[in-house]
Order: sequence, then C-alpha cells, then structure tokens
Amino acid sequence: MIRVSNVKFKPKAVPDDLQAYVAELTGFGNIVFFRIAKKSVDARKKENLCVLYSFDLTLDGDEDEAVATCPYRDICKLPDEEKFPAPFWNPKNTLRPVIVGTGPAGMLAGLLLAQAGANPILIERGKTVSERREDVNRFWKTGVLNEDSNVQFGEGGAGTFSDGKLTTGIKKDTFARKVLEEFVAAGAPVEIMYLAKPHIGTDRLFHMVGNIRRKIMSLGGEYRFETQLTDLIIKDGRLIAVQVKNSDGSFEEIPTNSVILSIGHSARDTFEMLYARGVQMIQKPFAIGTRIEHRQAFINKSQYGMVKPNAVLGQADYKLAVHLSNGRGLYTFCMCPGGTVVAAASEAGRLVTNGMSEYARDKDNANSALLVDVKPEDFGSNHPLAGVEFQRKIEENAFKAGGGSFRAPVQRVVDFLHDRETVKFGEVVPSYRPGGQMADMRAVLPDFVIESYKEGFKLLDRKIRLFSEHDALLTAAETRTSSPVRMIRDPATLQSVSVQGLYPCGEGAGYAGGIMSAAVDGLRCAIKILQSEDKGLSPDPL
Repeated sequence: MIRVSNVKFKPKAVPDDLQAYVAELTGFGNIVFFRIAKKSVDARKKENLCVLYSFDLTLDGDEDEAVATCPYRDICKLPDEEKFPAPFWNPKNTLRPVIVGTGPAGMLAGLLLAQAGANPILIERGKTVSERREDVNRFWKTGVLNEDSNVQFGEGGAGTFSDGKLTTGIKKDTFARKVLEEFVAAGAPVEIMYLAKPHIGTDRLFHMVGNIRRKIMSLGGEYRFETQLTDLIIKDGRLIAVQVKNSDGSFEEIPTNSVILSIGHSARDTFEMLYARGVQMIQKPFAIGTRIEHRQAFINKSQYGMVKPNAVLGQADYKLAVHLSNGRGLYTFCMCPGGTVVAAASEAGRLVTNGMSEYARDKDNANSALLVDVKPEDFGSNHPLAGVEFQRKIEENAFKAGGGSFRAPVQRVVDFLHDRETVKFGEVVPSYRPGGQMADMRAVLPDFVIESYKEGFKLLDRKIRLFSEHDALLTAAETRTSSPVRMIRDPATLQSVSVQGLYPCGEGAGYAGGIMSAAVDGLRCAIKILQSEDKGLSPDPL
C-alpha cells in the first residue's frame, strides 16, 4: 500500500475523479486499488482556504520502485495493514455473557461476542431506538419525562441524540477501524472512514443503531428491553448471576460469570447499587457549564470568511480552550454545527441540556457546550458518589430557574457579562425545546463557573472575534459531560478489582469520553472475556 499525502485543492476546485487526478499527479497508470485516507479543511488563513486529502493506493507492479521514482515527493510505502482478528467462543462454556446497557460500548461488545458465537444477552433499561425516539419527541413537545426512556436511557445510549461525532483522541488502531467499519456496514456514511472530523448525524444514527441490533440478533444475541439491572449475585468474590427487573415488574436472576457493565454516565441508581455491593469506585473530575448558541452564518463567516460554505467544506465548526488565572480550564466541547440545543434530563425536577445535529447540519444555529473543569475537591465530600450530588444540585437549580416543566434558563452572553437581566432575544433565538425562560445564570451555576466565564470570554474573543457578542445565548445546564465516578478495574484483565467476572466499561465506568472511545472500550472488554483463561478461549488477537 502507498500513501499519497497532503494533496491540496481550493474548495471549489476538487476534481470529480480523484483517482484520475492522483494517477496524473504521480504518474501511476497501474492503480488497482484506491481510497481516500483522510480529508480535512485548512482554514488557518481564510484568504488561502483549502481542502487537504491523503490517498491510499496499490499498484500492479513494484511499489518500492514506484515510490522512489515518483515526481510527487509527499509519498511513502505503508506497512502491511493490521487486520482485526476473528476471535471465537468456547462452545463448552454454557454460561452466556451479559451486557448491561446498549450504548456504543455495549453495542460493539455485543456485536463482537455475537460474531464469536457467544450468544450474548443485552440488557437495556430503556426502549428500542424507534420507541425511544417517540418518547423523546413527546418530552420535547410537552415537557412530560419518561425517566427510563429519554436522551440518556434507551437503545444507542446518550450519543444517539447528539451529532454522532466520532472525533477522538485515542489511537487510530485496528480497534478504531473495526468500529468505523461496523458503523458503515450498519448504514453510517462511508466518509466517516476518512474525514478528519467525522460525524454520522442523529437522523442516521437511529437507523444504524437498529441495524446493529438486528445483526447481533441474527448471530444469536438476545436483547431484553425495559429490563433494568437491580443486583449482582456474588459468591466468594466471583459473579455468578445478575438480578434484573423486567418490564412487567417481575424480578429474575440470569446465571452468568461475565458481565460487561456499559451503563452510561447517567445511571445514578445503578451507581448506588454497585457501591452498596462493594464495587470499588472513586471520584472523577468532569466539567460543567452551559450550551452557547450562535447563528451558524456567524460561525461560517468567522471560520471560513463566507456565510454559505459549499458542500466540500460543509458547515464550519470550532474547538476552543483557554487557561484561566484560577487554575481552571474553560473549553468548548461537542460542538454541533447547524444543530439544536436539546433537553436531556433523566430525572424529575432536574434539567440537563445537550447538543444535537442531523447529518445535513442545516439548522439556523450552531451550539457547543461551554465547560469549566470541576475537581473532586469542589464536591464538598469524600464519598465516591459526591460528584453525582454535585451534578444534581446544579440540575435542580436549572429546573427552578426555568420555571419548571423543563423549560431551560437562557441568558444573552452580553447581559451575563454586564450582570443584567435579559429582556428579549436578538438574532439568535433559543432552539431548546420545550422552550426557554429568560433567567440569570448566577442562580444556576457555582460561583467558580461564573467567575471563569467572565474571565474566559475575554480570551475566547481573541480566538473568534465577537464570540461573546452577536446575540449569543447561554442555555443551562450542561452537567452530563462525563461520568463523575471511575470504577476501578485491573488494567490487565479489565475486570473490577472487587468482583471477578464484572467488566466496568465505557463512559459510565469512567474509561471513555465519546462514541469512539466507548465503542473501542467495549471491544476490548469483549476480547478479554474471550481470552479468559478459565474458559480456554481464543489466542491473543493483539
């Protein structure tokens, strides 16, 4: 395989036939395989905006000689591509593995175990993605919350109602490629394989999640929806069964010696049960804040120098971070171009926001979480679950400030900076449903967040001119950025140090920070089950 890197085009000059262009550029007339390896936008200089591509190809002939004599110099020979192995399940093991939660971690773990022939059982407290979508839309329309079927709980996890962003800081290895390949096979757009900032879009995520479920079931996996984990059955430090509550209210014990615990960052009642059962966990830092909302046209102009970018560029995004004098960081996270701010609550009387974009990213506003670091010393207690109570307090403040019925508190940034009440909205109209209520962020957020915002906006304005102006809005509260706990696991086996056979996994366990990292962690936990010595399973696939 040959990599041709840093091929640069003006946005309106990308050729329709890229393979033909590369053949002419390199002089290779014998290309037998061709793919886009990477595509990104270089917007550092708006007057010289360009799109960068890298390509992978194979030749019918001597590739070493072709690279050595190629007139295009940014070219190299790639090492052989590592393949993700096909692990297998020992048919002598009659106990089926159980997966709790069907977010990215649970789905990919379930898929790999099903592909290995393990016939996993997937437990989900929420509903199927289509039923869940109906409950979420009803909540956004009426403010009536289903505490087990919402933006946090249900098939696909919290990421289903987001932008489906797949950007990640983890290593781009065979595990990450396995995730992307399975997503594409399930209906995700093929460009996620090469875009520098890939996304799926909420509308396409619904179909992809359902397709993965159908694939798992076709391979012998079993789904149990509206079924909640209520207890662990442990004997001599080893897991022997789980207790679940079924949709009809009955309780059932499922014998198993392998459980992947991919419960997500909002399963607070499950955190409490696990703590009571002696599962070792510690406090973990996270971040809180609001959603900041601008007109998408303003972001396009500030980033690209144009209000309406073309299809090659797509809608502009941003990623900002500043260090503050109080030692904290202020940064943007989960930026949703052409998206909406959504109601993401999972508990009565507690209001939570998130951001969402569809694949087209064609809504009027752009939004992003605007977050301040929270440290365990801010929690006010040494209890492992003190971070949960810290989140709950802010969510309760937001619910009250919004006037109840899950209307969100909203304030213009310029009013926030001048400590004055917002009396009307300008160009930027809140996209949050079931609706916004003008309010003072000081009634919602801790003092250190308020102080961080006031200093931080001056620094952010240096990165994007007028970022704090143009009628920008703050909508509170963004609290579910990551899990407030980490469940301690053995780094070699990925099992809980407290309970043998229990595999804390993904965001809820404190080992991931997004769709990709959670999905990869699910694969790694599934691999560890398949490698487990007491089952005599497959050789090391790594």
